[in-house]
Amino acid sequence: MNVLMPQLGETVAEGTVAAWHKKQGDTVEKNEILLDVETDKAATEVPAPIAGVIASVLVPEGKTVDVGTVLAVIETEEAAESPAAAESSAQDGAGRTASDSPGEPAPARRASRSAASLRGRGGKGGRLRLSPVVRRLLAEHDVDAREISGSGRDGRITRDDVLAFVEQRAAAESQPAAPATGPAPAKPPAKPPAQSPAEASDEATRVPFDRIRRVTAEHMVRSKATSAHVMQAVEVDFSGVDRVRLSNRGDWRSKQGFSLTYLPFIARATCLALRDFPRVNSSVDNDALVLHPAVHLCIAVNLNFEGLVAPVIRNADALTAAGLARAIHDIGDRARKGELNPDEYSGGTYTLSNNGSYGTLMTGAIINQPQVAILSVDAISKRPVVVESPSGDAIAIRPVGILAQSFDHRAIDGAYSAAFLQRVRSLLEEKDWSDEL
Repeated sequence: MNVLMPQLGETVAEGTVAAWHKKQGDTVEKNEILLDVETDKAATEVPAPIAGVIASVLVPEGKTVDVGTVLAVIETEEAAESPAAAESSAQDGAGRTASDSPGEPAPARRASRSAASLRGRGGKGGRLRLSPVVRRLLAEHDVDAREISGSGRDGRITRDDVLAFVEQRAAAESQPAAPATGPAPAKPPAKPPAQSPAEASDEATRVPFDRIRRVTAEHMVRSKATSAHVMQAVEVDFSGVDRVRLSNRGDWRSKQGFSLTYLPFIARATCLALRDFPRVNSSVDNDALVLHPAVHLCIAVNLNFEGLVAPVIRNADALTAAGLARAIHDIGDRARKGELNPDEYSGGTYTLSNNGSYGTLMTGAIINQPQVAILSVDAISKRPVVVESPSGDAIAIRPVGILAQSFDHRAIDGAYSAAFLQRVRSLLEEKDWSDEL
C-alpha cells in the first residue's frame, strides 16, 4: 500500500518530510507513527495506514512534495507472498514521486523483515509526543526515546534531556572495563588530564533550526523589512476586571477545568475597540488598506519553548469574555499538542501576544503580516497608584499592567493608534464585566 503526502488543510498544496521514524525493511503496526510532515503553518505525524513491512522510502527528509505524492510503500503479509505484486506496487509508487529511489528486491525486503522481527517489533507502552528538534537529536545519536525520562511539561522529553542522556552514556562508555583473569596487561600510557568543568563548558552545541523556527525567523525578518514599526503603550488599572474575575474564580475553575485569567477580558476589550477603530483591524495590500468586517483574533502560543505559533479564533468579536476564555484555552491546548490543522493558522486580522506569566514589564512585539498591529500583554501586578476622589487624591494599591501596541505607520498614524489604546483601557477600567461570564 502507498503512503501519501496528506492534505493538511484546505489551502495547503504541499508538505515537507521533516523526519522519518521508520526505515526501509522495518516492520510497522497499523497507526504506528511513520514520519513527521511540516508545512509553513504546522507540523503533524503521519501514521501507518496498515500493518506490514516498509518496502521502500521514496521521499527523503527535507524534501518538499505536492499533496498526494507517494512517500513510501508498505508491503503487507499477503503482498509478501506474491513478489511480482509487491514489485509492481513499488514501481507504481516510484513512478508517482519526484524522487528516483527504487526499492530493494523482494527477497532482500523479506530478509529485512525477518531481521526486524528478530529484533522485536518495538511495541510502545504509550505514544511519545516529541518535537522535531528532539526527534532529530534522537536519530543523530541513535537513542531510543523510551530510555529517557522527560523533564518537560507532562513528562515531555526536551532537547536538554537528550543531550544530558548522550553525555551520560558517553561517560559510561569511556569507563575502563573490569580486568580479566590472567597475566596483568601492560601498563597503558598516561592519559592527558581530564578537562575541568569550566573547560568542558566551552564546547558549543549546534542545534539546527526546525521548520517552524526557520519559517518564524523568515516571517519576522520580512515583517521588520515590510512594516514601519512604531510602539505605543498604556498603563491599565485592572481593579474592575479583578472584582469579577476573583469573585468567579473558584466556580469557573470547578466548572471549566482551567483558570480564569486576565487575557480573555483583554481580548474582549480589544475586539470591542476594533469595532470603533476599523483601521487597526486591517491589512495593507500594495497601496491600499483592506478593512476587515470581522475580527479574526490570533493568539500567540508558546510551544513549550520549542517554537511560537499564532492560531486564529474566527469571529472573536461575536464572543463574550467567557466564550473567549474557552476559545483561547482550547486553541492553545490543541496547538501545543499539534492537533490544529493549517487552516486554523490563516486569515487572522489582529494578534495578541501574552508574556505576562513570565513577569515582563513591556514588550515591543513584531507585527504578524499582513496585519497592521499587534498588542502585547505583559505582567499585571499590584502597584501603588494615585487615585482621585471627591475628598482629594490618595495613594492606593491596584493591579496594574502595561498594554503595548506595535503598529504599521504606513496604515495608521500615532494619534489613531493612541485613541484605540485609550478605548481599550477605558473598557477594561470602566465596563461592567459581570454580564460577560
